[in-house]
Amino acid sequence: MTQQPGKQSADIEVLPAGPDQQPVLANLLELYAHDFSEFYHIEPGEDGRFGYDPLPLYWSEPGRHPFLVRVDGKLAGFVLVKRGSELSGNETAWDVAECFVLRGYRRRGIGTHIAHEVWRRFPGLWEVRVMQSNVPARNFWARAISTFTGDAVPSVRVEKDGKWWTLFTFESKGIA
Repeated sequence: MTQQPGKQSADIEVLPAGPDQQPVLANLLELYAHDFSEFYHIEPGEDGRFGYDPLPLYWSEPGRHPFLVRVDGKLAGFVLVKRGSELSGNETAWDVAECFVLRGYRRRGIGTHIAHEVWRRFPGLWEVRVMQSNVPARNFWARAISTFTGDAVPSVRVEKDGKWWTLFTFESKGIA
């Protein structure tokens, strides 16, 4: 049970997703891509789907971990964690590859709970990258990281392939 000041109490579970749950994750990724298209130019294919080519790798490559999120037993989102930085090239850093909470579950502390849960599960160096244009996500990650570490974590602005990112780097000590 998780409760934050001013937030509704909810039972939040971050559960490993098995290969049989790949279609569920694929469906949620469509919603995520739709939301993300506000900040990044992506378009659906002729079949009306955005698709997510790396999804099958989460069950075939070591260092990739897919999770579904349930709130009070109901599907509420997902998080994809992988080893290896997309920006710095550090192969040992953990990366929040994608994280999504359905709109009806937002602003209740659920995203922060998800982030803290995966950071505790995977100790070590973490890099969280956010598109510069996605101001709400930048603000969310800055808050989530600072409440996790107990300090404001400085960010750096990084350019890769013509796109600008905000990069947060911090250490997780894991489950105490």
